[in-house]
Amino acid sequence: MHSIFYYSKELAKFDFGPDHFFKPERAQKTLELCRRYGLAELEQMTIKNPIPLQKEKLLLGHSADYLDVLLRVGKGEIFQEMLSYGIGTKDNPPLRGIYDWSSKCAAATWGGMIELLDNSYDVIFNPLGGFHHALYSQAEGFCYINDIVIAIKEGLNRNIRITYLDIDAHHGNGVQDVFYDDDRVQFISVHESGKYIYPYSGFVGESGEGKGKGFTINIPLPPKTDDELYLGAFYSVIKPLIKEFSPDVLVAQLGADSLVSDPLTDLMTTNNSYIEIVGELKKLCNKILATGGGGYDIYRTARCWTLAWGILNNTEPRDEFAGLVGGMMFGPEMEVSSLHDEPYLVTGPEKDKIRKEVNETVEFLIKRHHL
Repeated sequence: MHSIFYYSKELAKFDFGPDHFFKPERAQKTLELCRRYGLAELEQMTIKNPIPLQKEKLLLGHSADYLDVLLRVGKGEIFQEMLSYGIGTKDNPPLRGIYDWSSKCAAATWGGMIELLDNSYDVIFNPLGGFHHALYSQAEGFCYINDIVIAIKEGLNRNIRITYLDIDAHHGNGVQDVFYDDDRVQFISVHESGKYIYPYSGFVGESGEGKGKGFTINIPLPPKTDDELYLGAFYSVIKPLIKEFSPDVLVAQLGADSLVSDPLTDLMTTNNSYIEIVGELKKLCNKILATGGGGYDIYRTARCWTLAWGILNNTEPRDEFAGLVGGMMFGPEMEVSSLHDEPYLVTGPEKDKIRKEVNETVEFLIKRHHL
């Protein structure tokens, strides 16, 4: 197999501001951990630096007027019109350089799709991608350019079938909106219910329309859902649906904000369920385009993505500095002396209530899709 890890030190240093939750430095922490655990110089892998994506490709996902506004903002202009495009909010501040930065992040995901289809690559990972909230003419939820939509549309231009799986704790609304009526894209999002968190969408009844009816699958989960129930939903619904659809390419948004320590969400999973799912994805499709996404405990996110990169490359991580550096370099490793989290389970009456809600959702989807 052959794989690509997209990375740019310049992109990882981009700063959304001291009070903003989104920290691109997660990509740098991930690569550092990969180096430490022997996952950055694998024989089959290449580290590639993305270049800016041409506007004609950005137009696969966005309107020309929106891109013009984003370009002006990126040059340092501040003007009233930008607010109507979602720029100038607390989530999406007007940042100098944001056009070029977003374009390069999108270039890695788009380029990954090209590498999968035109060359001999099997696995692509872009930790600086996964901006699933950006809309056609609107910045939303820390997302300015929807790299996922652009890459999937490029794939569709090559007449392939694509499964998009989103395990970010937030619903992938920007991707769902674009492919809601398209039977060539199987959209699956498992996330904390929109009853509780942004973007307040992704309910089980959202299932597509027209030709795309039944090709959109949403699995909203209640707060405090743990590994056991999360994996139950995966094996009962997600795995059989992907297997049945049999995609040519599986695009996976591997946001790590469903973890118990994440400051923006209320799910209670660990990276044990996370990496089990990544391992199952390897069995379901030979071509995987993976991106980052959410994950606001940056060290735990880096651990998740490091483990995922190892699994995608069929390689076990090994501590290159065991006995010399210990766990001091990456903070949360000290908690478990490993990349792997300690198990965590919710128990008692609270677990019973959560289980009931998750089971109702799973049973509804099993019945609807005749699983």
